[in-house]
Amino acid sequence: MFDIEKPLSLWLSDKMRHALHIQSGILEFAREFLKQEGFVEILPVIVSPFTDPLADFRVRAEIECYGFRYQITKSMIFHKQLALYSLPRLFAFSPNVRIEASERRFSGKHLIEFVQLDLEIKEASRQDLLDLGEKLFVYILSRVKAAFAPELAFFQRELEVPDIPFRQVTYAEAVERYGTYYEHELSESLKEPIWLVDFWEQNREFYDREYPERPGILKDMDLIYPEGFGEALSGGEREYQYEKIKKRIEHKGIDLNAYEIYLQFAEKGLFPSAGFGIGIERLTRYICGIRQIEETRLFAKLPGTLSP
Repeated sequence: MFDIEKPLSLWLSDKMRHALHIQSGILEFAREFLKQEGFVEILPVIVSPFTDPLADFRVRAEIECYGFRYQITKSMIFHKQLALYSLPRLFAFSPNVRIEASERRFSGKHLIEFVQLDLEIKEASRQDLLDLGEKLFVYILSRVKAAFAPELAFFQRELEVPDIPFRQVTYAEAVERYGTYYEHELSESLKEPIWLVDFWEQNREFYDREYPERPGILKDMDLIYPEGFGEALSGGEREYQYEKIKKRIEHKGIDLNAYEIYLQFAEKGLFPSAGFGIGIERLTRYICGIRQIEETRLFAKLPGTLSP
């Protein structure tokens, strides 16, 4: 039987109320910054015939409608690329559903339903995204620190606004120092956020753009929070050439038919672009210093649990 007392006690708590106030500010300040930077907000895509494959393209949430099968959005990566036909700079607060392994309920940072700020820029490079991501992050932290002093005091959180530019570490360096599961130890070692760059092709998705002169290395990046809070943001330059996209899909062992519609657009022509997504619940978690991510949103759904 579902235990109704656990979520009710959290929803009625000062912790939840203060976290939600700060989260509302995060959304407001992110919109404020991006509109100043010339971005246009678009509505999110909830269901589609195709979505981000992520680490395991076989695990997905689906619905049947009018005889067609739709997937519930894992991320808006492909739809952002297509939206560039209309807008050169765009963003959305995109609800995502990712069916994580049950054991991840104990990680403190995984939900099967979450929201990310997803943005894309036409004709942009990874460096453009690094610069933008740093400015966005610093802007949000600075505005939250000024506007939500009582809430931060409740959490006993001394929020540090980092200096720009952030340090960069390559994926190879992180693995060499901390091993394959580097993220937690790397994050624990940090006092300020860093960029993790140049991932190996086998560890990322088919839409990440490869260096022309460095086969197997991708022009992508993750932002890593300090203090053990882990990954904050993920993105990079996108592959936009049809033959390369097709080859990468096949190399990943994915049936081309799963991306037939997307490939039709790619064959007509996609724009070079770069973009990223930053999780709102994880950002709330970091800003508030909260260790359990279910304490950052109402109706949180942990892997392997039943939630309203």
